[in-house]
Amino acid sequence: MPPLGRLRATLWLSRAMSLGVLEPRPPGKRWLVAGLGNPGLPGTRHSVGLAVLGQLAQRLGVADGWARDRRCAADLALAALGDAQLVLLRPRRSMNANGRSVARAAELLGLTAQEVYLVHDELDKPLGKLSLKLGGSSRGHNGVRSCITFLNSDAMPRLRVGIGRPTHPDTVQAHVLGCFSTAEQELLPPLLERATDLLLDHIRERSQGPPSGLVICGHVPA
Repeated sequence: MPPLGRLRATLWLSRAMSLGVLEPRPPGKRWLVAGLGNPGLPGTRHSVGLAVLGQLAQRLGVADGWARDRRCAADLALAALGDAQLVLLRPRRSMNANGRSVARAAELLGLTAQEVYLVHDELDKPLGKLSLKLGGSSRGHNGVRSCITFLNSDAMPRLRVGIGRPTHPDTVQAHVLGCFSTAEQELLPPLLERATDLLLDHIRERSQGPPSGLVICGHVPA
């Protein structure tokens, strides 16, 4: 049975979402953090954003606090980060339609695109490399493209998690939809920890003042 505080938070989030927006609005900032991926393929490279969200939920003590919201076709969890409030989101739609879930949740929560974080895989970075910056194009990522389309903006901050690009172009799809190799799986725990650190540090900084356009990069040693 979940702790009483966590249960109350889950029930409060469910009730607040049913009202369309979270009211009364807390004194601190509010952010939506969405992990992009395919819900039926949680262990694949393309769904590493979901793995980061799982690590983030554990770090924030809300791993057992996920609640399903049918209107945005996603699982949501509510967490506090200092004075800020984080709503974690795992879409239940396929990667190419993740944007529908993200945009609908942002609408229900009364958030702008700049208050929505996207966490996703990045082919053009090797496994262990991370980058976080504000806004920009989809860089060919279908999940990000979907979010840009349905949010009608490219201002969302992105945490890009490197998965590496295979040498032969014909193997890209199999690589993206495939599971991490045994050697790669050894790198995942520190990578997820570092990704969580970068994300939380960035949100803390933005919660305390106006956002900057600086790119933050990280690397997990092999």
